[in-house]
Amino acid sequence: MQKRTRRTLAAVGVAAAVVVTAPLAVAQAGETTSSEETLAARPAFKMPFKCGQRWRGANWDGHSPGHSIDWNHYNSAGTPDDLGRKVLASAGGKVLDSYYSTSTGYGNTIVIGHGDGWQTRYAHLKTRAVSKGATVKAGQLIGQVGKTSAKYELSPHLHYEQIHGGSTVVSVIQGVSYKDFTTRFQVSKNGC
Repeated sequence: MQKRTRRTLAAVGVAAAVVVTAPLAVAQAGETTSSEETLAARPAFKMPFKCGQRWRGANWDGHSPGHSIDWNHYNSAGTPDDLGRKVLASAGGKVLDSYYSTSTGYGNTIVIGHGDGWQTRYAHLKTRAVSKGATVKAGQLIGQVGKTSAKYELSPHLHYEQIHGGSTVVSVIQGVSYKDFTTRFQVSKNGC
């Protein structure tokens, strides 16, 4: 009789444990962290340059704002040849701003909204080919690489940011993450 009571109590205890923990296990399996949700909602950003071009992207210590990337292109001799190169929208969306900033170091700047709180910023442009309110497609010409700034003397490059919810975030371009203090060469697949 004692064995049967112990077995019954053990079975009831196991069943109670399953009933109590099952909802927790289901909830945990279906939960995602906010960074996973953000990653899942991120547009499939491509490099903001013509298909097949190889650019050097650098996210360096002290860069403002943090997480932003400076892009440079080099000719076959290894000499920078950025100035005037075409800048393309890295994803489709609506141009939220197209202006020359006198209060920041951005100079000629374009900001594109991509939905769900996502934006991209392109700065120091030589020219701007789109106006505020325009709708752009991924790969569409939006400007040219420059060195404009109301505050700084710059060498030509494209300053690029991915923004989510108003904050600059670590960029993911063509599936490659540009974590802080990263420098790498990458080939554009934009418009391929």
